[in-house]
Amino acid sequence: MAAADLIARARAGDGQAFRELTEPYLRELKVHCYRMLGSFEDAEDALQNTLLTAWQSLGGFEGRASLRTWLYRIATNRCLDARRAASRRPAKEWDVPGVEPPEPTRLGEVVWLQPFPGTFLEGAVEVPLGPEARYEQTESISLAFVTALQVLPPRQLAVLVLRDVLGFQASEVADMVDSTVESVNSALKRARASLQRSRPATGDHQPPPPVGSPAEDAIVAKFVQAWESADIDALVALLTDDVFMSMPPMPFEYQGRDVVARFCASLFGAGRRFDLVPSRANGQPAFGAYLRVTNGISHGVGLYVLTLTGDRISAMTRFDNSVLPWFGLPRSLQSR
Repeated sequence: MAAADLIARARAGDGQAFRELTEPYLRELKVHCYRMLGSFEDAEDALQNTLLTAWQSLGGFEGRASLRTWLYRIATNRCLDARRAASRRPAKEWDVPGVEPPEPTRLGEVVWLQPFPGTFLEGAVEVPLGPEARYEQTESISLAFVTALQVLPPRQLAVLVLRDVLGFQASEVADMVDSTVESVNSALKRARASLQRSRPATGDHQPPPPVGSPAEDAIVAKFVQAWESADIDALVALLTDDVFMSMPPMPFEYQGRDVVARFCASLFGAGRRFDLVPSRANGQPAFGAYLRVTNGISHGVGLYVLTLTGDRISAMTRFDNSVLPWFGLPRSLQSR
């Protein structure tokens, strides 16, 4: 059915027509909200608010921009509202019983970061990009990039995502955020400079191996073998010298192979052993981690997401076990 007919029916109160209009854009809009907010849960709330606003405002849609652009305008402003109103989730205290971690290198400020399940990315990042886009869609959903976005002021964040990630023109973005082209260009310049400063230096890091390639499979298999056997030496051999580890919503961050190795050794202490179940998050290899206990059951204790560079691991991010259901992972399983 033609879009004009669907719009007319939706304006008349036809919910099914509205769903047919908006359904093609839901996944990419959710990713947009996630980039803006850094939280999978907050992105879902923002998307629902976007749809409610669009349903209520459809009578005012004049067709001067495409429906997709109109929806991005609504989503961006709902996310800006959420950023302004949010009392960010507080950092959690260390809560792993029987484990004493080493002193962290520093305390991170983006403790509300959550992973984005790979199943929700399908069909969401192969979106039409404008000529202004500067980032590959896979890079722009990575944990490192999304984390760096979160330290930007809300309007700068919105402008950078709309311009450099999605490639909207400055005039389109100015309309979306109720501003001027000059103001948008100024905000973009400041955002780019701030992003450059806040993103971790990668030195001579090689790009990650292609998703699903034999090279990726090889390093993932080595990691699983080392982690499940608590082989610290084998694990350390996989890490870059400047490997970075974080664990939101706990603020502890570790930088460097030695301190990350000490942290992993503390997890493996007292005979603790784990089973790993593979998944993907933010386009990166991920694993549900399950602590083996004496009754033959392994209890889910968290999700690890790896950042790869060449044939090494340059970052590990640990999330708590509350995220496991988003990835279709059970709370517990039979030990192997």
